[in-house]
Amino acid sequence: MILIKRMFFLAGLSLIIFSCSKDDEGIIGSNETETQLRERLIELFGSLEAISMPNSSDYAAIPADQMNPITADKVILGKFLFHETGLALNPKESIGEGTYSCASCHHAAAGFQSGIKQGIGEGGWGFGLLGESRIANPAYSPDSLDVQPIRTPTVLNTAYQNLMLWNGQFGALGLNAGTEANWTPDTPKETNLLGFEGLETQAIAGLGVHRLQLDISIIDNGPYRELFDRAFPEVAENERYTLVNAGLAIAAFERTVMANEAPFQKFVRNEVHELTEAELKGALLFYGKANCFECHSGPGLNGMEFHALGMNDLSGGNIIGNVDEATSKGRGGFTGETDDDYTFKTPTLYNLKDVSFLGHGGSFNSIVEVVEYKNTAISENTEVPLESISSQFIPLGLSAEEIEQLSLFIEHGLYDGNLIRYVPDTTPLGSCFPNADEQSRSDLGCD
Repeated sequence: MILIKRMFFLAGLSLIIFSCSKDDEGIIGSNETETQLRERLIELFGSLEAISMPNSSDYAAIPADQMNPITADKVILGKFLFHETGLALNPKESIGEGTYSCASCHHAAAGFQSGIKQGIGEGGWGFGLLGESRIANPAYSPDSLDVQPIRTPTVLNTAYQNLMLWNGQFGALGLNAGTEANWTPDTPKETNLLGFEGLETQAIAGLGVHRLQLDISIIDNGPYRELFDRAFPEVAENERYTLVNAGLAIAAFERTVMANEAPFQKFVRNEVHELTEAELKGALLFYGKANCFECHSGPGLNGMEFHALGMNDLSGGNIIGNVDEATSKGRGGFTGETDDDYTFKTPTLYNLKDVSFLGHGGSFNSIVEVVEYKNTAISENTEVPLESISSQFIPLGLSAEEIEQLSLFIEHGLYDGNLIRYVPDTTPLGSCFPNADEQSRSDLGCD
């Protein structure tokens, strides 16, 4: 898929040219401000290493599920499976066979989110340049469409989260200990009974939810047999080629997908960086006056707490279907606990400028809009009771200049422009990806 890499490069270059014009305070920030930021980070965390991501090939340093050790062979297999449209062998509509993959809703061009507000797997039509042109295939019945009822969360930096989805329903450990009664039989949540962390659980469950499968021809007569053999040599051969192991390989790959080449990550590693004076000041605000780090924590800036910030659910004339009550209640829709109602998991803040919709319902169109929303701390969702709003959702008292500085830090300082390194040139089956419907094949140059 050399063409998609070229498209991704050109799109990224355009973003750099048109949206990364440096502020008037200079290309690189002053030594004085750099020193202030380093001192503040060491004051908070003891060292810069505490918020530094490892290299994506340093498997021993990447947070892993102890039941699913990360290995090079497992990551290679998972990388292929994640992008493999050849697994779409159990679609609701026959025309959907071989046309979608995990990467349909989590692709590098959109920061491993979806390029549209509402991700579409099976039944999607087209891709565009960054996934922004994907629509529902008019030949599909609404009941057959595989459409997300909430904005697609990113795979990026998820090694630093032990629960997955906005409501945290996937994962047997951590905050989900004690929620066993909600692991409903015959639903994807039952996958928690396998005992894995969130990434592994979601990857395994997701293969079934999105009707992806390993056909015997893929294993017996195709190139994946050797890849599974290398990835799972300790598993008996008659138990090796399964969707569970496919999910474990995908999760191992996902754990390596980190924004560790972002300017801020280079800064905390004491490497050459390109943080401007305004971005450095924005970082000082992030770790100071604005207190963003209290929720957006750790190297991935994606803490494991759930908060009610009163953001709107998916809405608008282009939304397919309705948001059900359980989805709108977030964590509470999973746990059934009133105190959890309308709370959603803290997302990463890396690579947000790849999409033009933010918040769990995509109700914001830019980073500055989200910063302004949190600065005023006025709930936009009238359906969320005031007593449910997080006590941490309070006015920040930021000036217009400080809002700009904080937004610049998030938009540019936390942006890794080389995510294409996580995309294979081709898959073992030679499939078009991340989608392979007729329009996507044309958009992606697969024909």
